[in-house]
Amino acid sequence: MSDALYSRLYSDGVGSNDEGSMIRCENLVKIYKTSDIEVVALQGLDLNVDKGELMAIVGNSGSGKSTLLNMLGGLDRPSAGRLFVDGKDLLKFTDKDYVEYKRKTVGFVWQNNARNLVPYLTAVQNVELPMLLEGGERRKRRERALELLDKVGLLKRKNSRLDQMSGGEQQRVAIAIALANDPKLLLADEPTGSVDTKTSNVILDIFKELNRTEGLTIVIVTHDVKLAKHIDRVVAIRDGRTSSEIVRKRSYSEELEELGKAAESDAEEEDAEDTHEELVVLDRSGRLQLPKDYMDQLGLRGGDRVRVELDGDRIYIARPE
Repeated sequence: MSDALYSRLYSDGVGSNDEGSMIRCENLVKIYKTSDIEVVALQGLDLNVDKGELMAIVGNSGSGKSTLLNMLGGLDRPSAGRLFVDGKDLLKFTDKDYVEYKRKTVGFVWQNNARNLVPYLTAVQNVELPMLLEGGERRKRRERALELLDKVGLLKRKNSRLDQMSGGEQQRVAIAIALANDPKLLLADEPTGSVDTKTSNVILDIFKELNRTEGLTIVIVTHDVKLAKHIDRVVAIRDGRTSSEIVRKRSYSEELEELGKAAESDAEEEDAEDTHEELVVLDRSGRLQLPKDYMDQLGLRGGDRVRVELDGDRIYIARPE
């Protein structure tokens, strides 16, 4: 593991005023209330994402990952804690600030293509649509839309409508739409959830290329842990907190460069355990979440008491005798 990754994981840097951070979450809390029930979706989540980073957030249903994505996208407000995106404090946002933020700072790719595309418009018209809010010349809007379709490999489908495109092509148009207003942060909600493996790899390759060539910060939320094979950093969320991080021992691009492009397909099939290591994340108070399979093997449940022992540079956790 590189020194940079080690430093990010183990330093208390989440609360610092780091100009290199695109996202900083400090003790983030989200509570949903109704007249009869109160649900805590996020309970003290800490997270730091650097500018120009491509990373994924994984977790089971109900873990809090979608709640976090909605807050990063300006679609929901935190209940407590601190949330900064591109140096902006979202807890201080007015409704007008949120509108400006969604128009100029963040782009969103939804899993459901019906939320991305207008079915009776062509691909190029769909990409042009967000640009209408900014005004400008029609010719420049068209040029920009064609440029973005070319980036996602769909220039030849520019005049196709929704019903004339496959699910993977629709998702690539959705990525172009999300880029239309030059966002600094791109959020993707299960972008590969409704396509086959081959198409999924194509979409992930587009994200990696955009990250490499444009320096765009990209956060992908998914339930698919296999994404770790493709991405250098994957953060796992459990019970509303960051529980662990899966990081590459060497970056994906470094491995491909060493192996050569001809061996890229072999690298795709490499076992994630050989290329990655999973690290449990300590929160700001020194607490951690044990992996669920470890707890199951020891027969532990939440609230159980355990024995903790320090032995040199190692900490042991065991059931009481």
